[in-house]
Amino acid sequence: MLRATTAVSLGIGATAAVVVASLVQAAGAGPVGEALGIGVPVPAEYRQLIEDAGHECPEVSPNLLAAVLTQESGFNPKAQSGKGAQGIAQFVPATWEAHGIDGNGDGKRDVWDPEDAIPSSAKYLCTVAGEVDGVPGDKQENMLAAYNAGSSNVRKYGGVPPGFEETQNYVKNITTLANRKTGGATTNANQGATAVNTAAEKIGTPYSWGGGNANGASTGICCSPNGSSGKSIVGFDCSGLTLYAYAKAGISLPRTAAQQYAASEPVEPGKARPGDLVFYGSSAASIHHVGIYVGGGWIINAPRPGAKVRYDRLDMMSDLYSLARPTPNTTKET
Repeated sequence: MLRATTAVSLGIGATAAVVVASLVQAAGAGPVGEALGIGVPVPAEYRQLIEDAGHECPEVSPNLLAAVLTQESGFNPKAQSGKGAQGIAQFVPATWEAHGIDGNGDGKRDVWDPEDAIPSSAKYLCTVAGEVDGVPGDKQENMLAAYNAGSSNVRKYGGVPPGFEETQNYVKNITTLANRKTGGATTNANQGATAVNTAAEKIGTPYSWGGGNANGASTGICCSPNGSSGKSIVGFDCSGLTLYAYAKAGISLPRTAAQQYAASEPVEPGKARPGDLVFYGSSAASIHHVGIYVGGGWIINAPRPGAKVRYDRLDMMSDLYSLARPTPNTTKET
């Protein structure tokens, strides 16, 4: 689990402006990390594999392949889903049997070996691209939809299948991440401070499932995984709060927590600063919650139905995945 190292402790009773000013001074305003040649953050051990495999066909690029692997497993070569998908590229056994290749030439086709699974993923993407060639719409989006929902569904509906919410989010998340500008600048410390101050002004606002937009609190929708509805509640859900806070800082974020992660640049442990977004989930594909880092191990967030916007510890959940800094060239809310 990540741990922030900002030395300043948070006084919950202090005004937000005083707290943020001291935290920004402590955290500094320097840029984080070094941009990769491809715009998606990739572990060093997989970068060359992705660059080599990312030219299999015109519909696949290194950036798109990296985005697919981020969404599928978060680059975890030992990932295994409840539906039986395996490895860094999350192949189910039947698909691997049909499309897996011996990428490193060692005489074995091993779904758990990234040297086999990454080029196999690129090859399979190109296979499904061919299966939906001629279907109206964007070729890359049709390919991704076919990769997730099956080529027959893309052909049946003449593009990304309507009503397939999981597939629609899958396509949007990957294209948002893949189309991010290489080496794009991240938000500065002043924008982060504005986001924190804005969120702090909403402490005590009710949680509303699906609530919140760039203009502020709003009624939400039905229903959360546990059946909670926001239709009669004016407030924010977790990503609605972060979207609103960053809108006040001049940054347009996508709507969901997973999409916001795809539109942000991961921050190395120890380099977090106020305003960075904090994401929870077991992988990039399973991110389910987001908050705004304040400093000293604290966040502001809209935690869950029945609660209100509040401060919580960074380790409020056991599946802290990443801290990440929004990029100015994020996709506007639709």
